[in-house]
Amino acid sequence: MSLLKTLQGNLTCTTVPWFPKGSAETRHLINEIVVGEESDVDNNGIRKSHFELYLDAMQQCGADTSNIQTFIETLKNTNDFNAAFTSSKTPKEAKDFVDFTFKIIDSNKDYLQAAIFTFGREDLIPNMFISIVNDIHKNFPNSISTFKYYLERHIEVDGDHHSHLALQMTASLCGTDEQFWEEALQATVESLKKRIDLWDGAYRQIMNRK
Repeated sequence: MSLLKTLQGNLTCTTVPWFPKGSAETRHLINEIVVGEESDVDNNGIRKSHFELYLDAMQQCGADTSNIQTFIETLKNTNDFNAAFTSSKTPKEAKDFVDFTFKIIDSNKDYLQAAIFTFGREDLIPNMFISIVNDIHKNFPNSISTFKYYLERHIEVDGDHHSHLALQMTASLCGTDEQFWEEALQATVESLKKRIDLWDGAYRQIMNRK
């Protein structure tokens, strides 16, 4: 969401007085995704962000959400990521993932932000989630319905339509500048490596607990 809101700030007009800014197609993409991510509906028809829906899903299946709640409260009160990481005992792999995302945000390079948003999220996540949903439905048809709904919403909202528009956005921002494309490639590769590290870290913790 922080990456998405950065793109919204860079690629649409969020100040007053308002003026048209950039490509209308890009504006539509960013604003459409923001609406879906920030104010979707849960499985009871109640308006919630996907993050809030995810927390509901974790609580339904008995996961401990106290660490992320501590992280959020500390960050709100201090605006200090390191303090939030420390107070919430954030695993190194998760810290590295967040740090990299905010390094790209702080770069002020919208073509890099668009690249890791497109290739590290929009174009990647839905296809990854499809297999997860199928396994959940087969093995746990009733016990984690909120999580299943959460995953299905991501597939529905972030599917081919958003992926195609995100690709167009990245292509438009990089244009014919070979240096932009090279930087975008490097950032995308690093983004995917950070995601692999994140999942590997989660896997190691699961195996250690077993």
